[in-house]
Amino acid sequence: MTTDGIEDRIQAVRRRDRRFDRAAYEFVLDALDHTMVHLGKDRMTGEERHIGGRELLLGIRGLAAEQFGPMAPVVLRRWGLRGTGDFGEIVFSLIDAGLLSRRAEDSRLDFVDGFDFDHAFAESFRDRLEAISETE
Repeated sequence: MTTDGIEDRIQAVRRRDRRFDRAAYEFVLDALDHTMVHLGKDRMTGEERHIGGRELLLGIRGLAAEQFGPMAPVVLRRWGLRGTGDFGEIVFSLIDAGLLSRRAEDSRLDFVDGFDFDHAFAESFRDRLEAISETE
């Protein structure tokens, strides 16, 4: 994450707004890449590459589940994230820092009430957790 001044720009954002851990910003950038690949938009150009807020939330949810498993809500809260609206705050800070771009119709509201951290990740891992508890 130190290429092209990304780390410097994230540090500048965090000097203005300390609500979220540095790792949260890096995670959002990673989730954007993850989402683009998952949707096949990494092979597209121009406007076709655009990822909307709701699409990004699905990618964030998937990547968090993949990387952190049922501990995802704990990790996200540790980074200062309390709900999906906080991802919108991070995205728009990254836009202001010149690390992301936006369409005129993009809004922070696209991220509000996307999913409940506890419910989403418990649901994702319910079968595995039940299988583990049944073996005892």
